[in-house]
Amino acid sequence: MDQPAPDQPAPISPPGPRDRLTIPVLASGGILMAVMQTVVVPLLPDLPRLTGASAAAVSWTVTATLLSGAVLTPVLGRAGDMYGKRRVLIAALALMTVGSVMCALSSDIGVLITARALQGAAASVVPLSISILRDELPPERRGSAVALMSSTVGIGAALGLPLAALVVQYADWHTMFWLTSALGALGTAATWWAVKESPVRESGRFDVLGALGLAAALVCLLLGVSQGGVWGWGSARVLGLFAAAGTVLALWWWQQLRTPRPLVDLRLVTRPRVGLSHVAALLTGFAFYANSLVTAQLVQAPKATGYGLGLSIVATGLCLLPGGVTMLLFSPLSARISASRGPRITLALGAAVIACGYALRIADSRDLWMIILGATVVATGTTLAYSALPTLVLRAVPAAQTASANGVNVLMRTIGQAVSSAAVAAVLVHHSSPLGGVPVPTLHGYQLAFAMAGVIALAACAAALAIPGDDSSRPTRRARGATRGARDEALEGA
Repeated sequence: MDQPAPDQPAPISPPGPRDRLTIPVLASGGILMAVMQTVVVPLLPDLPRLTGASAAAVSWTVTATLLSGAVLTPVLGRAGDMYGKRRVLIAALALMTVGSVMCALSSDIGVLITARALQGAAASVVPLSISILRDELPPERRGSAVALMSSTVGIGAALGLPLAALVVQYADWHTMFWLTSALGALGTAATWWAVKESPVRESGRFDVLGALGLAAALVCLLLGVSQGGVWGWGSARVLGLFAAAGTVLALWWWQQLRTPRPLVDLRLVTRPRVGLSHVAALLTGFAFYANSLVTAQLVQAPKATGYGLGLSIVATGLCLLPGGVTMLLFSPLSARISASRGPRITLALGAAVIACGYALRIADSRDLWMIILGATVVATGTTLAYSALPTLVLRAVPAAQTASANGVNVLMRTIGQAVSSAAVAAVLVHHSSPLGGVPVPTLHGYQLAFAMAGVIALAACAAALAIPGDDSSRPTRRARGATRGARDEALEGA
């Protein structure tokens, strides 16, 4: 039998079914995570009656997920870099599923809050999945896969609201959590079967003290931000939380710089390419989240306000659905722009598109088609921006730190969203007028919220343009000079 020549490469075996399903399985996990975070929103008005708890206690079903997600995302990212990304990813999906089962089995508000805190662990799904894609995929497939993975957050959020509203409207509310439990179990099993463990690891001992310090600082910060409107921004509790967050964060920073294997490599974070990417993530998270918050309230406002459409929760979710479909369709375009022009240009373009979307919202927020168009334009810009952020981080950090670095980037988005929620609420409360004895935001208040988000989007665009360019895919100045010299010599010889 003929043997291949020694200088010929060995034939590459075609990918098996598990390899072909890696990207769809990871993307479905990201979508499911976003769905889990939004399904409780349609329940909030009815949960006090269904659980016998106060409205303040019910609000913790959202706050608990926010806090645990913010704390666990960088921690689980670091654990994935050290102990195996697939292993930690499966654990995060399993915790999310257990939380959903607990919600399906109980109507006790304490159990529901605990379960929602467990579901917050799923916030680490996207950074862990992006790191697995970097380790497992060839470069020519990596860009589009990472862009799709980044877009799953918006896609899942757009799908989760109308899905949950339909279930709540036509079935018992526990049915929704049984459905998400089944999807979670399926997603966990599919990840175990289709996703390979990444061989890229970082050695050393896990920084437990750093994890505890970061958790304490984030809890104080985000608790103060999320509850400031309820407790009062000048209250002793809120000011005390902010002071505690600043103190603990300063001590944590000092500890991280003196630890051989820190939870977060601050020397890496302070590099312009990494640090400015995190700043852009925070600003983009702020600008993106205002779109969902304000649109949902605007279209549900009573018609008696003169601008409201009085839509139901189901119809509201359907208004946001085109944005989710757009995010799915535009993720390949984002990858192409990043490949040709660089991810920082994609990020800057996305932030600029978000600002244009808010300009449309300011121009017309009375007609339904203009509201949907403006929200969809914002979603398009978010797709471009969110798809570029992990690519920027991947190009700027060592392979052994991709999960933890992307975890920090997702954390910055989360902080931006929390601040956006508080800022939008403050603007709308300040610009309200009574309607039937109930204060209702004015159209001017909504327009101010749009303007604020648009300005933040432009700040994100400026931060993106300030990121040093990635020269890895372009010839260096010396190489270009050598090429020109060789070309001139060839012309002279001719």
